[in-house]
Amino acid sequence: MVIITAGMIGVGKTTLTSLIANHLGTKPFFEPVGDNPVLPLYYQNPQQYGFLLQIYFLNKRFAMIKQALNDDNNVLDRSIYEDALFTRENNAAGNISDIELSVYLKLLDNMMSELNELPKKHPDLLVYAATDFPTILARIKKRGRDYEQFEGNPELEKYYYKMWLAYQTWYQEYDLGPKMMLNLQKYDLSDAKNTEIVLKKIDQKLASI
Repeated sequence: MVIITAGMIGVGKTTLTSLIANHLGTKPFFEPVGDNPVLPLYYQNPQQYGFLLQIYFLNKRFAMIKQALNDDNNVLDRSIYEDALFTRENNAAGNISDIELSVYLKLLDNMMSELNELPKKHPDLLVYAATDFPTILARIKKRGRDYEQFEGNPELEKYYYKMWLAYQTWYQEYDLGPKMMLNLQKYDLSDAKNTEIVLKKIDQKLASI
């Protein structure tokens, strides 16, 4: 079985992915952030590095999902299925040109066609992590990555808000397979009691499918 987690930066996806993988005794695949040489450059100059960042992520996520769909059981922290969400938002913001968007989407289509040739063609479950927007901002601030900080940078905060809204639409439109939403504001994973509740909800969803 392949499970993917999705949601805004700062929402708690990485923690959630680790919990699910440990609970099910399987392998987690984490989003390539800490070792990503392009990400800090993107935050400094989105218009110069927007397209490069999306190609970097697309390549990494394609390799991750291919391996996951070929293995027996895995949990992925973000996946190729939400990658176009970021690219389209960068295009709308003027960070990626229409030509670059067209090239990206054609490359993505080719990659998705290759995935359709695999024995398992899509994840078995999407687990979408959600909170309200002030909680997102508080958690981004708390984890302290310098290039993510938005204080004194209203454009970056505006970008976060646009992504927060876009993610809600993306989740509603996701139709590749079973999905569930977890309120990680209500069930803050820093509380052990909440982790038990969240894992029980996931177990119940897996049992139903």
